[in-house]
Amino acid sequence: MPNHPQKEIDYFALSNQIKEWGNALGFQQVGITDTHLEKTEKRLNEWLKKGYHGEMAFMQKHGLSRTRPSELVPGTIRVISFRMDYLPEEQEQALKQLEQPTDAFISRYALGRDYHKLIRKRLQKLATKVEQIAHSSGYRVFTDSAPIMEKALAEKAGIGWIGKHSNVINKKSGSWFFLGEIYTDLPLPIDTGAVNHCGDCSNCIACCPTQAIVAPYQVDARRCISYLTIELKGAIPEEFRKPMGNRIYGCDDCQQVCPWNRFARLTTNEDFFPRQGLDSASLVELFGWGEELFLKKTEGSAIRRIGHLSWLRNIAIGLGNAPSNKNIIEALLIKKGHPSALVREHVDWALSQHIKLN
Repeated sequence: MPNHPQKEIDYFALSNQIKEWGNALGFQQVGITDTHLEKTEKRLNEWLKKGYHGEMAFMQKHGLSRTRPSELVPGTIRVISFRMDYLPEEQEQALKQLEQPTDAFISRYALGRDYHKLIRKRLQKLATKVEQIAHSSGYRVFTDSAPIMEKALAEKAGIGWIGKHSNVINKKSGSWFFLGEIYTDLPLPIDTGAVNHCGDCSNCIACCPTQAIVAPYQVDARRCISYLTIELKGAIPEEFRKPMGNRIYGCDDCQQVCPWNRFARLTTNEDFFPRQGLDSASLVELFGWGEELFLKKTEGSAIRRIGHLSWLRNIAIGLGNAPSNKNIIEALLIKKGHPSALVREHVDWALSQHIKLN
């Protein structure tokens, strides 16, 4: 980062201005913290040693830059953390869809437009305003786009605490929100970190379909349905197929049972509203999407990044878990000769749940 010229700047006033700009740009909360993540670094290293990251090699690829912001962006002394709520519908509606085994359940964050570009664009607007006032170009904006411990930084910045399920929880707004960051070399005043209010509650641990929360605040990603349906590229282990139910992209169970989410508010941002009928689509309908249609329907969506083959793999499992009927069996038989061995394996498994195979 280039050094900014010495100038009398009221950093307290600037920090308040940043928060006002953030609110005007659609962020529900803005907090500021320093870059000290020693405890987080220790916990991350222990998590990696246990292999809980699975095939997510990127979690250890960048060495210490993940937990030492100034090594990722030289000159960084503060991190501005932002929260943007995304819940698109009442939680009861999501539960109803999850309870319909022939419907496809998609994590609520992925029903609308991909948040990455949307949030990054707004953060860039805000950073440009700060640059004009502070005459500093010593910053970078991020939205889940670099090796950053964004949850730990959000906790230190007072956005919320990291719950036992590893998501960030806000006492007044629950956990249905995205995070974004600005790394800066400006000595802004630091906000008070969040206090943990999980208490004795263990709802998230008890409800996890695959027992991925192996201990409070410890998630074995290799067991997590979000990891299995999004990050894992190969075959989904058979032990997790039945517990997946109709969850074809991500899993919201741990958030749905969190008592703090009774305070969650619906988003007013239309970009996060459901698109392409994904909040009510059937498994058979989505299984019928060819690659071209898949790419068309998921344009501008976070879902597109898993690719068509993983999409079919995930839905095949959902179809295998659904009650038997003619339409489901016919849909699976059509894909039985699919060119991809990955798809064929999961189609065969699904068929075996409906037909006695010799």
